[in-house]
Amino acid sequence: MAVAAGEYEIGQQVGRLLVRTARQGVAARVGHDLLIEATEWEGHVTVPADPATQPTVSVRVDLRALKVLEGTGGVKPLSDGDKRQIQQTMDKLLQTDRHRYATFTSTGVEVHDGRATIEGDLALVGQTRPLRLEVRQRDDVTVAGTASVVQSRWGIKPYSGFFGALRLRDAVDVEFTTGLRAVGSTG
Repeated sequence: MAVAAGEYEIGQQVGRLLVRTARQGVAARVGHDLLIEATEWEGHVTVPADPATQPTVSVRVDLRALKVLEGTGGVKPLSDGDKRQIQQTMDKLLQTDRHRYATFTSTGVEVHDGRATIEGDLALVGQTRPLRLEVRQRDDVTVAGTASVVQSRWGIKPYSGFFGALRLRDAVDVEFTTGLRAVGSTG
C-alpha cells in the first residue's frame, strides 16, 4: 500500500461498513441471510512519514445505528416488520443499552504489495478481543477490507429460532470501503 503520510478521517461520509450474516441448521431455508449497514461510524488513520513507524487505525461504530438493508433466501421476502424484529433482536444480543459502541484500535500493521494486514483489538459488548483486518488499496485515497467476527469470542450467543433448528452462523463477515479524507479537508 502506498498511502501518503498524513492523518485521515474515515467513516460513513466517505465510506460504507457492512455486516453479512448467514443462517444454518435444519430450518435454515426459512430464515434469511442478512445484509446490515452501520449507518453511523467514524475513524482515524495515521500514516507516519517515518517508514520505521507503523500506521495506526481507530474506528468507532454506533451499534444502535445498524440498519437491515436486505434479507436473501428464506421462504418469503423479508418484511418491514421482520426488519424491526431483527433490529430489536440485534439490540438485545449486542446489549446496546449498556454497550452502545464497538471500537477497533490497531496494535500492528503489516504492509505487503498493495495490501495490509491490520491486527488490533475489537471492543464489543464490554469485552475486548484481538481481530485481524485484511485491507487492500483501491486507488490513492480509497481502501477496502474485510474481517470475520466470531460472535462467541465476545460472549455473544448467535441468534437461534425454531427451538434451535434455525441458527445464525457464529462468524459474521464485516466488509468496508472508505475514502481517506485528509484531516482538515472539506472534500
